Formats: sequence, structure tokens, C-alpha cells
Amino acid sequence: MHIAILTFEGFNELDSLIALGILNRVKRPDWRVSVASPGARVRSMNGLVLESQVSLGEAGAADAVIVGSGALTREVVADAALMARLQLDPSRQLLGAQCSGTLVLARLGLLDGVPACTDLTTKPWVEEAGVAVLNQPFVARGNVATAGGCLASQYLAAWVIARLEGIEAAERAIHYVAPVGEKDDYVARAMRNISPFLEGTGAAWQERPCICAAVCADS
Repeated sequence: MHIAILTFEGFNELDSLIALGILNRVKRPDWRVSVASPGARVRSMNGLVLESQVSLGEAGAADAVIVGSGALTREVVADAALMARLQLDPSRQLLGAQCSGTLVLARLGLLDGVPACTDLTTKPWVEEAGVAVLNQPFVARGNVATAGGCLASQYLAAWVIARLEGIEAAERAIHYVAPVGEKDDYVARAMRNISPFLEGTGAAWQERPCICAAVCADS
């Protein structure tokens, strides 16, 4: 199972790296999470340099793709050659977008007739692209999900895990990264946000006191 996080020049560290960390809480031999960028290296909005792990072409073949946001997203969507390299298809992939990453999906025509979430700065640009923006942190329809606000990246990651590995796996991942003393609250909030939009994950999520003693001890 391969999840690619599209990370462009000027990327927002919180979007790409929080999702990367949470998604990597799934410990399975065939589970792989990769940063995908247009070139060999990419620099964040605050100067952090990452090495790309896979190409945009490889991301197009991934089981799930998250489009991260950044300070230069409008330049990304204005680059026709770059946009042509993004071969994303919700009929065979889970697609998620964070903040200005929603603008990328909108410009690719993947949000036609679908309301979306984004950050407040990007909202007018997404609306200009013909997409209605919701005042909430997360929404999904079918295989396409969007999130608004840097820390809403946890919801995208939890949704991807729940869809690919199951609800309990998503709970465990959020439980692991949540602050001590607030773990159950974090899990409950995350699941309340994503559970209305889950498909094919078996039994519906139900709030309960604690996931399991082993998870509590582990984190």
C-alpha cells in the first residue's frame, strides 16, 4: 500500500510532515508513505529542505495521494507543464488535499460539483475556481477528501488510514500522536470529524472510553 504526499516548493511543513508522521504509525511490511515532489529537493516556506522520495509519476500510481499546501500554490496551478504531470484519478486512488492543496484538486477538475474545505487565505481562490467552500475542517465524498487549517492534516491522515486499513488502525494512529492526558479526546474528535464520510470500513465507529491498554502503554 503506497501513500504519496505531494509536496511543492514553498510547502507548509505542518501539512506534509504531520500527515507523514501519522500515516507512518501503521506498521505493516507493505505500507509505504512517500514525499513526492517535482524535483530532487524541495524547500519549505520556512526554509526546510526535503529530499523527494518518489517522482510525481510514481505518485500517480499510488493507492492514495495527499496534496499538501504551501506559499506558492498559485504558482503551481499556473504552471501548465507541472499540472500535466499530476495524473490523479479518484476511480482508482484515494485523494486528499490540505488547505491550498484543495486549489490543486479544483484546477485539475476533481472537485466539480463537490464542496470542499480549505484554509481562510485560499478560500477565495477555491471559490473563484467554482468550488463551494464549507466552514468546517474536513469533508469527503467518495474517494476525494479535503481539509482546512494546518492541524486538520490529522483528519486527512486518519481518513486515509481508516479507508485503507480500518477504523481501529486510524484510532491507534491518532492515539499515539495525541498529547498525554488528552488522548481519548483527540481520538474522539478525529473520529467524529471523519466517521460521517467513511465508506467500506466495516462497522461504524462508536465512541468508547479507551482503545486498548496496549495502545495506552505504547504511547
